[in-house]
Amino acid sequence: MNDRARRAHGRDQHVPADERVLAADLDGTLLGGDQESRLRLRRALERHPEITVVFATGRSLSSVQTLLRQDPLLPAPRWIVADVGASVIDAADMSHIDALERPLRMGWPGHEHVRAALRGFPQLAYQDVVQEGRCSFYLAPEGLTDALTAAVENMGCTWSYSEERYFDVLPPCAGKGPAVRQLAQRHQWPMPSLLVAGDSLNDLTLFHLRSHGVIVGNAEAALTGRAPNDPLIHRSRLHGAAAILSALRRLDWVKPPAPVVIGYHRAPARWSEGRWEQPSSPNGILPTLTSILGRKDRDDGLHAVWAAAATAEGHRTWPSSFPEHLPMALLPVAPSRWAGYFHRACKETLWPALMSQPHLIHHDPAHWADYEQVNAAFAHHISAHAADGGTVWLHDYNLWLVPGLLKRSRPDLTIGLFHHTPFPPPDVFQALPVAEQLLTSLTQLDWAGFHTATFADHFRQLLRGSDPVPRTGVHPLGIDQAAVAALARSRTPHATTKDSLLVLSVERLDYAKAPVHKIRALATLLDRRPELRGRLRFRLVCPPPESGIRAYEATRIELEQAITDLNARWSTGEWQPVEYIPRSLHFTEVMDHYLAADVFWVTSLADGMNLTAQEYLTAQAASERAGILVLSRHTGIAQQLGKAALLTDPHRPQDLVDALHTALTMPPSRRRANTAHLIQLLDAAPPLDWARAVIAAIGGKPAASSDSPDRRHPAGSR
Repeated sequence: MNDRARRAHGRDQHVPADERVLAADLDGTLLGGDQESRLRLRRALERHPEITVVFATGRSLSSVQTLLRQDPLLPAPRWIVADVGASVIDAADMSHIDALERPLRMGWPGHEHVRAALRGFPQLAYQDVVQEGRCSFYLAPEGLTDALTAAVENMGCTWSYSEERYFDVLPPCAGKGPAVRQLAQRHQWPMPSLLVAGDSLNDLTLFHLRSHGVIVGNAEAALTGRAPNDPLIHRSRLHGAAAILSALRRLDWVKPPAPVVIGYHRAPARWSEGRWEQPSSPNGILPTLTSILGRKDRDDGLHAVWAAAATAEGHRTWPSSFPEHLPMALLPVAPSRWAGYFHRACKETLWPALMSQPHLIHHDPAHWADYEQVNAAFAHHISAHAADGGTVWLHDYNLWLVPGLLKRSRPDLTIGLFHHTPFPPPDVFQALPVAEQLLTSLTQLDWAGFHTATFADHFRQLLRGSDPVPRTGVHPLGIDQAAVAALARSRTPHATTKDSLLVLSVERLDYAKAPVHKIRALATLLDRRPELRGRLRFRLVCPPPESGIRAYEATRIELEQAITDLNARWSTGEWQPVEYIPRSLHFTEVMDHYLAADVFWVTSLADGMNLTAQEYLTAQAASERAGILVLSRHTGIAQQLGKAALLTDPHRPQDLVDALHTALTMPPSRRRANTAHLIQLLDAAPPLDWARAVIAAIGGKPAASSDSPDRRHPAGSR
């Protein structure tokens, strides 16, 4: 099975209920028109996998297979009607569908019998091609006599004459139209969901199906004259592929390519219990990027589509359309491929390097092949959705191979990639067994973005001496402070016991967040400060990663054992030191925890911006509470807050203990003053402004606002 047939077959496994179908002739139709028109049609069909493509051709199967191998502009067919409607083929495995062919070929005497019966007509020149269920000749117009057609009909056959050259003898029930009708009945395609396209008389039966139709501008006059005068049938002035694309647009079956394509390995929403669910938090990668999607009230020209991956199981239940404000283009990925790509290559090979833990790098060539294939599929997917000269905004290490692949096929695109994670020092990056392959791709970026100047410097040092070298920009991402503050003021904090102290961490399960380091530090603190026993509680909200990621399993086991041991040692009937919540919470629940906490504890070994720290500070300030942040100096936000923050170093166990003790013993008035000061230092752009500024930076344009990240961090763009 060729790659295009595989893609078509993958679509067919999970077709939406209101699937649309394009049944088109090849020569002069799908193969007609200039190269640019054919490319645009192919990309449009790739943007809309809900449109099933059926080839309806006079060619044989072997001829169609040769075309598919040799012509990269042909769209992927799901079904093939060949031999002028005498053959019906499943393009997934190129097998004949006997149940459909049998009634189409009923009464067929065989092409040898036909040749023998027509031997008395010297004007016929037999076509020396593979022929199944038909017999084809070359015939000049003057040779089409009543005697010839009567001889065909006397055999119980029918005939078709097209382009003043091709004379086909067919079984009495065969034809492109009858074959497509058989497919439609088998798959329950309603006629309004079908568009047929053709250019010659052997396509005439297609236009008797009472479906939508387009006769291309380069069609033979006889087809134009004999096709029904039906308002459903459009007679186009455009040739070949251009006419088909125009018809698809007239029916509103396809949308134009997007000037901006966002590429991320996750979708901005998930389909659950009959509806699309978006993240409850206003902050983070997904809410931030969706802030620029589908905004009808703006005139900045940044209308975008989100290209994301999704595993096949989820794809089975998707509806055929998405919310208007979420223009998504989902790329189906088989579960086994996703496991190799994300669970193994991303999390076991690349993630340790990003977290500056090179000793944890595990590389498996088989899983890396999955990473390569998913990136190649992404590059192809994005290309289909991107307008000429458009902007592509990629995100994170999951798509590091896309720039090289995409630039090769679409040099017209401007490609940027924002790193939400840390970017490691060059020596750590070079520890990757695939470092050179990744570097080759990253040099094809037009722009690379980072949260901090340090991360950007690491990237520039790594690519020093490369040609070309991407432009870089520093764009620290902020939160929607207004939304967080409003929610904080709307909540009623739970009553707390006087003299109790609550330390809170909210983070996903990841060794880079140093959760075990926290438990060890807490154990040391309770050992050395007996006055805290019975008063101090540590609440760890720590949702696990998606099922199948084994890179964090050792951390989970060690963490849970450490919690069990600590609680077993110190718990009393009314108190235990650690409250472990290993699940995701709605943002309102997280807010209640923020408001209840005296200390918010961030101990990342390496981190991006860390938006939870910003959320905690904002919630505490908005509610005029006296909480304080203890922040790892290895987070992106620490570079913004500087020495004003109460910093800690998770690589130094005693420092973790000391910093936490300082926070716990600090008077409430000082904690409140410190938080108020830090709030004033939070100058990272809110989500929508940040997204606009990054898109402008990718395109090499000045930021739209005078207080944009580029202007506030002039040293960050090169």
